[in-house]
Amino acid sequence: MEKPEESTGRSKTFCVTGANGYIGSWLVKTLLERGYIVHATVRDPETYVQSTVINPAIQSTLNLLKACLKSESVKRVVLTSSVSTITAKDSSGEWRPVVDESCQTPIHHVWNKKASGWVYVLSKLLSEETAFKFANENKIDLVSVITTTVAGPFLTSSVPSSIQVLLSPITGDSKFFSILSSVSNRMGSIALVHIEDICNAHIFLMENDRAQGQYICCVKSCPISEFIDHLKLEYPSSKMQTFEGENQSSVPSVISSEKLKDLGFNYKHGIEDIICQTIASCVDCGFLPPILK
Repeated sequence: MEKPEESTGRSKTFCVTGANGYIGSWLVKTLLERGYIVHATVRDPETYVQSTVINPAIQSTLNLLKACLKSESVKRVVLTSSVSTITAKDSSGEWRPVVDESCQTPIHHVWNKKASGWVYVLSKLLSEETAFKFANENKIDLVSVITTTVAGPFLTSSVPSSIQVLLSPITGDSKFFSILSSVSNRMGSIALVHIEDICNAHIFLMENDRAQGQYICCVKSCPISEFIDHLKLEYPSSKMQTFEGENQSSVPSVISSEKLKDLGFNYKHGIEDIICQTIASCVDCGFLPPILK
């Protein structure tokens, strides 16, 4: 959320919710480095599990927007969404060549299939739907950032789950590798973005007067086999897991960030940066053993 300057020469004020999470902590850091005033709220780990249940998730989103409406000083709200709300398959189950903001997973499909992580997906879909409905009815300027898989350095005390998912071919963690495989099966590829870029995108959309609606934030998407090859180059391991469910005969869907780039946003980090910095950070914190030269 952004509040207007109260006087000439005074920095803008931003409010960041979930500031002790992966994206939230980096967003606070980035805003402070740019000289902005930041008010931050944090998640209580004991109540966070409850927030993943559908009704509380919807209500918490509404409560936030109602507070913005009541304050009369909030200029725009940027909502953090997830690529889990997007699908690369059309209504007939065929792969789309290009996946953009319109390719939302149908809510009834989530209810019927109840695939891995379906409660989280449903809570995100319904929360965002409710948020835009409330915003439109009450003339709140709301923009949504659809984050793809975020990685890179982290400020949190524990390794973010998105990084554990990406590095699961190295660690051999079956739970997180199952999630990575599920993403590949739903999207046809792995879509990535650096933590610095996702934070910059939030600020960019907060400040750009032409921003409206939803924006996918993705620097590149690639087949899971290609992604694992990138991991091998950066962290050679004889125990690297492989993925055998990929259809090599089909061209993988492109997860498009053209809407965001057409608005003028530029990415700073490519896939090589993302993987290199993610692995380096995990080695530094002891999550991964040092690479033996």
